[in-house]
Amino acid sequence: MAGWLRRTFADPQIDVHLLVDEGEIVIDEVRHHWMAFWRPALEALVAVTVFVVFLVSSVQVGWLPLLVSLGFGVHACWLALVEHMDRFVITNMRVFRIRGVMSRRLATMPISRILDITVEKPLLGRLLDFGHFVFESAAQEQGLRDIRYVGSPDVRDLTIQRVVQRSGLRRSVSHEP
Repeated sequence: MAGWLRRTFADPQIDVHLLVDEGEIVIDEVRHHWMAFWRPALEALVAVTVFVVFLVSSVQVGWLPLLVSLGFGVHACWLALVEHMDRFVITNMRVFRIRGVMSRRLATMPISRILDITVEKPLLGRLLDFGHFVFESAAQEQGLRDIRYVGSPDVRDLTIQRVVQRSGLRRSVSHEP
């Protein structure tokens, strides 16, 4: 039972979305950088702090800090699970993003439709090695426009550029005179 729950609610199951019979393989599976978990960590800290207040509060009102602490703790766990289940996958044929805990959302973009990738690195991202991808494609609206909290964004960008290059969508620059 615990294995089923973990597979269902804590594993995004990337493999079931691959076109294995077409030769699709995963080049990189991008999990969120640890910085994406700042809000769940902050809420967990609030939960622990309020729980300490519960331990020293009077019996008459002790239930209130306990309920607040449980509320913050459960919400922090939920936020962490949502971040954990949000994955960006680079394959030899496409890029896709799968996210969701109870229900799943899958957004796919073939390599051939990627027109431009902007890598945004705020100051904190430059210091901690994370950034955000902004995809431009031939479509006006897509589910892959913003991918936030990507660890090692420059390396991931080069990986995507290599996949595009190897797919034959861009010509190599010849160094012949």
